[in-house]
Amino acid sequence: MFRFEHPEYLNLMWLLPVLVVIYVLYLRWKRKVAKRLGDTSVTGLLMPYRSGWRSHFKFLLSLLTIASILVALANPQIGSQLEKVKRKGIDIVIALDVSNSMLAQDIKPNRLERAKQSINRLIDDLENDRIGLVVFAGKAYTQLPITTDYTAAKLMLSTVSTDMVPVQGTSIEKAVETAMSAFNVEKSGKAIIIITDGETHDEEALIKVAEAAEKGIRVFTIGLGLAEGAPIPTYRNGQVSGFRKDRSGSTVITRLDETMLQQIADAGKGIYVRASTSQIGLNRIFDEVKRLEENTYDVKSYSDYEDRFQYFIALAMLLVFLNYIINERKSRLGDKLSILNPNSIKK
Repeated sequence: MFRFEHPEYLNLMWLLPVLVVIYVLYLRWKRKVAKRLGDTSVTGLLMPYRSGWRSHFKFLLSLLTIASILVALANPQIGSQLEKVKRKGIDIVIALDVSNSMLAQDIKPNRLERAKQSINRLIDDLENDRIGLVVFAGKAYTQLPITTDYTAAKLMLSTVSTDMVPVQGTSIEKAVETAMSAFNVEKSGKAIIIITDGETHDEEALIKVAEAAEKGIRVFTIGLGLAEGAPIPTYRNGQVSGFRKDRSGSTVITRLDETMLQQIADAGKGIYVRASTSQIGLNRIFDEVKRLEENTYDVKSYSDYEDRFQYFIALAMLLVFLNYIINERKSRLGDKLSILNPNSIKK
């Protein structure tokens, strides 16, 4: 297992491209000054030992030195002792609707993006709880099995789009069935959170949700969209090019089906929350989820880490030494040591 003890220092890496820009601007200014002094072919003869590539190489060494120091400050570590630990928490599977209707922009920037932003914030609030992700439209797929790896959860969440499920529709039944398969049914503390605009007439969903409730799995629903509905945008080259139309040429309006979502939440012994333009409602549902009985599970984790910052300190010192001996204005020691100095070559 590899990690950085202080990853915040890596944010300073943005200084490197800034220094490159400054260096390029400096070289341009230097060339302009040289042109003012006279013809470059003549001024070049006056400085026979001037080496342009040496100064570039020296600058590159400086950048590598800074990068090595920053990595050393972040302190890379390698796990050296793996052991099993017991944790208590809730198992949560989020079933996220990725049908085309989730692109409607009645909730900005659109229903799907707002849902992803809220899930991302929810992951930040998790501690020992496990989370899984199911995406669904006309079919349902497991995007992320239940895990405590919150970094992986955020990564998988970032890849979610309406192109993931080729079959259109809103099959909540399949979403619940797929989510149920992720749980260990012998344990307590299980919840499914369905985030959708609820445009479905799937009566089988109520049967499936009641089945989940019998197995101790609570089902919560969040409705995305406004009562008046909104058109579904189409895109071309990343820009909205129009809106979806039906066979008669009329613009399709997608509306929130609150009645169905309320019935699903009741059958799943959970609650229904309607999202607003300012809040999705995940926090309110998570407060309810935290009241569930926690289950105990084993997790393999590293209990001891070995520091590796010293290697990067050594690399930085080596780079500084190399930078010194190839300096354009060499010291006496540099004149003797540098293999790049033409005066050191004896005939």
